[in-house]
Formats: sequence, C-alpha cells, structure tokens
Amino acid sequence: MSTTTRIPLVRKDLLLPFIIITSLFALWGIANDLTNPMVSAFKKVMPELSNVQASLVQFAFYFGYFFMALPAALFIRKYSYKSGIILGLLLYATGAFLFYPAAEYEQFNYFLVSLWVLTCGLAFLETISNPLILSLGDPRTATQRLNLAQAFNPIGSITGMIMAQTFVMSALRSDDFTTTAYNALSSAEVASIRENDLSIISIPYIGLGVLVLFIMVVILFTKMPKTAEADKMSLSESFKKLFSNKNYKNGVIAQTFYVGAQIMCWTYIFQYVDYINESLGLDLTATYYNVGAMVSFLVSRWIGTALMLKINPSKLLMLFGMGGVICCAGAIVLPGIPGLLSLVAVSIFMSIMFPTIYGIALKNMGDEAKIGSAGLVMAIVGGALMPVLQGSILDMGGSGFSDIKLFGYIPEVNFSFILPLICLAVVALYGYSTYKMSKSAV
Repeated sequence: MSTTTRIPLVRKDLLLPFIIITSLFALWGIANDLTNPMVSAFKKVMPELSNVQASLVQFAFYFGYFFMALPAALFIRKYSYKSGIILGLLLYATGAFLFYPAAEYEQFNYFLVSLWVLTCGLAFLETISNPLILSLGDPRTATQRLNLAQAFNPIGSITGMIMAQTFVMSALRSDDFTTTAYNALSSAEVASIRENDLSIISIPYIGLGVLVLFIMVVILFTKMPKTAEADKMSLSESFKKLFSNKNYKNGVIAQTFYVGAQIMCWTYIFQYVDYINESLGLDLTATYYNVGAMVSFLVSRWIGTALMLKINPSKLLMLFGMGGVICCAGAIVLPGIPGLLSLVAVSIFMSIMFPTIYGIALKNMGDEAKIGSAGLVMAIVGGALMPVLQGSILDMGGSGFSDIKLFGYIPEVNFSFILPLICLAVVALYGYSTYKMSKSAV
C-alpha cells in the first residue's frame, strides 16, 4: 500500500524566521497604501499642480525600487540577508522622518525626495524578503509559500489606507472648499491652510518612522537563518544566465505591467469617485471603496493560494488576468456606481499576480536567484511610469475629469483605465505562455 507524504509549506524549524520575514511584507504594504491617496491629497493642498505633476508622488515612490534593487542584491551577495534588512529599515525610517523638514519648507520636491529615500529602503526589504521566503522550504511549494507570505501584505495595505483616511484625507482643510471658494481666499488664508495640511500629511509618515525603528531594533537582536551559502557563480555568469532565460525576461516584463496596473487602480480610484460625486451629486468616500478593494484582494489571495494546491499557478494567473481585463472594461464603459464596483472588483483578480509571477520567473534558479530577484523588484518601476501616463490622459482636455468625452460618452477619468486593462492583458498572456511551457515539459 502506497502513502502520499504531504509537503509542508514551511518546516517547523523555519517557522519563526518565516513569521519574522513575513511581518516585513505588512510593513511595506502600509507605506504603499498610505502613499496612494497622496496624489489626490497634494492636488487638493496644492491646486496649482496638474494631474501629471501630482502623479510624480508615485513616480518618486516607485522609482526608488528601480534605483536601489540591484545595489541591494549586490549588498546581500557580499554581506548577509540580515545586514540588508537592517539597512533597508534604516533607509525606510530616514525617508519617513524627512517628511518633517519637507512640511516645514512647504516644498513639493522635498516630499518627493523623502518618498524616494523611503522607497530605497523598501527596495532592500523586497529584494531580500521574496527570495528568502522562497528558500525557506521545499522548492516544490515555493510559489505557494510566497503567496502565503504576500497574503499579509494587504493587511499592511488596509492599515495604510485607514491611516491615510483618518489622519490625512478627512483632516485636510483644503478639502472643505470648492475650487471657486478656495480661489476667493486671501493669500494669508491660503498660506495658513497649506501650512496646516502639509503638516497633517507628514504626521503619519513620522509615526511610521518610529515604528520602523522599533522593528529594526527587534531584528537586530533576532537570530536569522543562514540560508544563503557563498556564491559559486560570478556576477557576470549570473547576468549571462538571466539574459538567456526567456521565462525570466518575460516575467520581468509581466511584473512591470502588473505593478503599473495595481498602482493605477489604487491611485486613481480617488479621482474616479470624485467624478461620480461631481456628476451625480453624491458624497461617496473613495477610501471606503479602496478598503473594499483591498479586503477583496486579501481574501482572494488566500483563496488563490489554496487553489494553487489543485490548479497550475500559470493557469490560475492566466484566468485571473482575463478576469482583471473584463473588470477594467466595466470600469471604462459602465457609468456611475456600476463602473466603480467593476473597478473595485479588479483587485480580486490582481490578488495573486505579484507573488505568482515572482515564483514562476525564478523557478528552478540557483545562484542567480539573488540578481534575478533584483530584476523583478526593479520591475516595480511600472508603478512609477504608468500613473504618470494615466495622469496625462486626465490632463488631455484640462485639469477636470470630464473635459473630453471619448466616443461621445466616456469621460477621461473612465477612459484612463484603458491602461490597466492593457497591463493585465500582458499578465494574462504571460500566464498562458508559461502554462503552455509547463504542459510541454511534462
């Protein structure tokens, strides 16, 4: 009689390190989704900014990933995972604390620099944490294990959204005025409101910096697993193998488009809701719908992780990509609340994408996985570039959300979600191509 041994996602002796590293996933989720509403917040506090200029918040934030991912990989090749985590947390806290002088000087560019420094720290954490989680167990369960760890990222994201709504969006004095009323204020009144609101924006980041320093001290006194042996492969050999790996290169492309889609959907839902409020005379709160999207994202990631025990991850990625495309189409063509609900539903299908693409792209890698991880983290630059493109669509006819109606009835803000639709189609195609590859390998 034969028996089937179930492979555990995480071995008992690696459970504590797994929990500690997984906590970092929630930590960068807080920063990501505390920052997404800031595009709308800065536009309200500084109405002289165009939609493209306001979107530079996301450019500065996500460009840090592109800039620092490869240096982070080189750092941990020379030193250790733990050293990289400590340095990442230190950069994270530094960027958060820089919000204080940025608010004092009231300079938009200073806020952008603060966000960039903060994200350089996040690049270290992501470059290290993802491959480390993949290595903490059997290679056959690596993709499921990363999905499990990444399932805690939305918990941090929801926390970031609530912080943004509670401490920033609902407290902005500049949001209490219509455009006409704000323009009628004296220069002294405008200056007072701006000083107050920029200070409000900085407070949650400074608090986050304190939390990060506390976690850094805890990790300093925690023994981390030495899962990485000395590198047997030279840097040039690693790059050579990566550039010849079609599955990996396509994975980097798919990841770039996925992150772009995610950040666009979670950033411009605020403008989408603002337009519905203006056009239908409603008083909807965008953050509540964004939290709804994130809860759907969290639940769907848990469900998706379970489904991968029965369904090929590439096939599931393809199906979820197709679902995301359909929901984006609904956000474009459906007016009012139905379109908004379609936009919220996109998060259901985005839920498994980042860790699944990551796991598929790094499958069966050896020493080159560290540099390969850096490439996939650099792909987060999609979150820097795509929102700027979407902002340019919103600016096509002016600073409003419906200055031009495409095909006679689709306002700019709705039509701008054609970009996430295209991005998720690319992800679905990657899932299809890797599924075909996995079937032919059997």
